Amino acid sequence: MTRPALPPVTPVAMATLVARRVPALLALAAAVACTNPEPAPTVALADVTSPAGERSAEPFLYVDGADRVHMTWLERTGDSTHAVRYARLDGSTWTTPATITERKDLFVNWADFPSVIAAPSGRLIAHWLQRSGSGKYAYDVRIAQSTDSGATWSEGTLLHRDTKGTSEHGFVAMWLGASDSVHAAWLDGRDMAGEHGKTRGAMSVRHTSLGAAGTPGEETPLDLRTCECCQVNAAMGKAGPIVVYRDRSEGEIRDIAVVRMVNGRWTEPAIVHHDNWHVEGCPVNGPAIAARGDTAVVAWFTGAQDTARVRVAWSFDGGATFAAPVRIDGGSPVGRERRRGQACRRRAEPRPPGGTTPRRRVAAPRAPWLGRRPPLSAAHRRR
Repeated sequence: MTRPALPPVTPVAMATLVARRVPALLALAAAVACTNPEPAPTVALADVTSPAGERSAEPFLYVDGADRVHMTWLERTGDSTHAVRYARLDGSTWTTPATITERKDLFVNWADFPSVIAAPSGRLIAHWLQRSGSGKYAYDVRIAQSTDSGATWSEGTLLHRDTKGTSEHGFVAMWLGASDSVHAAWLDGRDMAGEHGKTRGAMSVRHTSLGAAGTPGEETPLDLRTCECCQVNAAMGKAGPIVVYRDRSEGEIRDIAVVRMVNGRWTEPAIVHHDNWHVEGCPVNGPAIAARGDTAVVAWFTGAQDTARVRVAWSFDGGATFAAPVRIDGGSPVGRERRRGQACRRRAEPRPPGGTTPRRRVAAPRAPWLGRRPPLSAAHRRR
């Protein structure tokens, strides 16, 4: 598989960038033009000093059930060494950053980076990407657990059962399940690393659960042909988890698909909406999902019919079916924002003379979103 060249983390002052993510979570609540008839809440914004060092990048934020903010980021600690750091926002103060792992063989890139999740018991699970072989895109997903509020972390463990060291794995989505369990779904390229005399396969989406010790359980393939580098996302509905991702048909149609767990079994993949986006390469732009009870909402970007759009589709039966999507951008969608507690979609577009940047908010349960399709390089098109 050929992937576009990914720029390394540059040694610039990223602390300000990371700090901006925290107020951004609150700023979305004040976005105008909301479809919810209720007035937007009044929000007071305050600057929060970032715990990240100046040679840091790729921040990830997670808000737990008690509204505590957890953050992971990558920090360059040497010419070829990076560390995965963790800190938690207690009130208005960050805890002292802890090192989850520090290595020379981390796979560092702009599109796919470490994350963390907090279980109700207080245990934390983090993931990162680590090279596994000499191939340019031979890397694994490693996970570690902390049971002391992030002060110390276990050794890295493989999330997946593919141990060949020749494949790529990543774009992990983690979510909370029953009985303090944590679940994960990810893109798995084990079938793409074609061996001599064998046909090169496709990227797949797979699932596993992480028990109390943080070790992976049985592994289940959810879809054996998917887009190669679009983020997977997941949410818990009333009946169980709902996983969304970008599908890939034999004819190179790359629309958003959904699988659900019903009565302990995963459903067959279904398309959320047939955009019929034909694209000869991965757009590096995945869907987002929010769920509460039987209501679920999915947001995604599409470039079908050569028109850039951000769409939202609602389900009122736990993701089994979706209504016709609503377009929520006005013509040139860009941006990437997250907010816990509502399905907020913020899009920025060309500003008219003397005007302000238009925004739109769609009220719903918890979700992030992705906005802009990057240009397809020759490397993208060779997938």
